[in-house]
Amino acid sequence: MTVVGAEKEAKGQPTQHVARRDYVDQILEQWSRERPDLDASPMGTIARIWRLARLSEAATEEIFAEHGLSRGGFDVLAALRRAGAPYELSPTELYSSLLISSGAMTNRIDRLEEMGLVERIPDADDRRGIKVVLTARGRTVIDDAVRDHLENERRMLDVLTASERRVLPKLLRELLVHLGDLADPLDGPDSGDGRRTKTR
Repeated sequence: MTVVGAEKEAKGQPTQHVARRDYVDQILEQWSRERPDLDASPMGTIARIWRLARLSEAATEEIFAEHGLSRGGFDVLAALRRAGAPYELSPTELYSSLLISSGAMTNRIDRLEEMGLVERIPDADDRRGIKVVLTARGRTVIDDAVRDHLENERRMLDVLTASERRVLPKLLRELLVHLGDLADPLDGPDSGDGRRTKTR
């Protein structure tokens, strides 16, 4: 945001963004030329959501890498951290909540255990089961990573005004709910980027 824009916002005056073309504009123009009989306007929203997801994921990967983590490793540590003390979940709870296969989760846990960020302990409620628990080092790493991750996300949203930052999450929530992405009634943790998780 420009200095003038910031001053206007501070005074409660709306700011205007300079209209610039993005790649989706180009796509819409091509469809308009090739299929003028179709209303391609919904693509203007959905295609931008997809492209934002891909671009923001690339930006967040850089932050995770600074902490020695992959996106997958961050998701596991974040799920454990948000679960609250004693910061432990079963492998089944983890892979179900993160919507990945048990094999993929095992690989993630193995890697994090090698790094000293998690450990496997016996499940006190199931003699045949185990729990994955954050180590002290793991908690430090995820706390630092989350702090930098949130700051990175704030930078991504700096182009929006304060009012736009308040409205946009509400609009996106309406779309997600409409598509069936409802909160878990058991209030399970999520992955840190808004993805719903389940712990049952």
